[in-house]
Amino acid sequence: MKAQFKYALLSGFQPRATVFAVIFVINLVFIILGSLGWLPFAAKITAVSLGGTAIAVMMVVNIIGDVAIIRRMFAPPEAYLYALIPAPRQHILLASVITMMVMDIITMAVVIVAEIWLSLLIAGDSFWQVVWDIGIADASVVLSVIVGTFCLIAGYLLIMMVILFGVTARKSIFYQKSGGGWLTALLILAVIYAISLIPVILAPFGTVSRFGLFWSIELNNVGSILYYLLYLIEAAALFVFTSKLMERKMNI
Repeated sequence: MKAQFKYALLSGFQPRATVFAVIFVINLVFIILGSLGWLPFAAKITAVSLGGTAIAVMMVVNIIGDVAIIRRMFAPPEAYLYALIPAPRQHILLASVITMMVMDIITMAVVIVAEIWLSLLIAGDSFWQVVWDIGIADASVVLSVIVGTFCLIAGYLLIMMVILFGVTARKSIFYQKSGGGWLTALLILAVIYAISLIPVILAPFGTVSRFGLFWSIELNNVGSILYYLLYLIEAAALFVFTSKLMERKMNI
């Protein structure tokens, strides 16, 4: 497994590392100078504007990095290395998914926190004091952050597994079949539709509404946690199906 994490990290690290390093250094300089009171108001406005742009740039670079990791698994010539590795496909898939998730979430968390910090400097507030005051005033905020992080991870994993399941299906069961691209798109749409229907089983914890072919559900706090727990279960199911398809037959 260590080797699989290494290969995945090397695939998606380079496009992210340079951009993230530049963004981190620039934000750090602005934060230090602003905290010391050495930035005029106009410079603080500029820093916040650049921080907002950095969030968008980092998001695009993360997508590019994720595509590089996915291509390494499915597209030649890098995919030949994965095909020859004497390791279960689920290990390769798991290492790739975890690597993408960790790099994406960490980089985005850093640039978003930096933007919040710079915004507080404009208001004349201390970032750490605000965090401390919120945590002391309302302990539920800490719980909300923990639950929010769990929801973010669950949602991320589900989205990533839907994408990887679709790519794997295109490279296996629909490979060189007439209309394979359309069949793959229909399969992905069917999976997404099924995912949208499954939360209806949580009806005892909320209110279900129907809009044509689609259903929506409003949940209480307990139901919301169960909702994202379903995301994890669905992501795990897609992970199993995807790894089985990769073991069965892959066309590179």
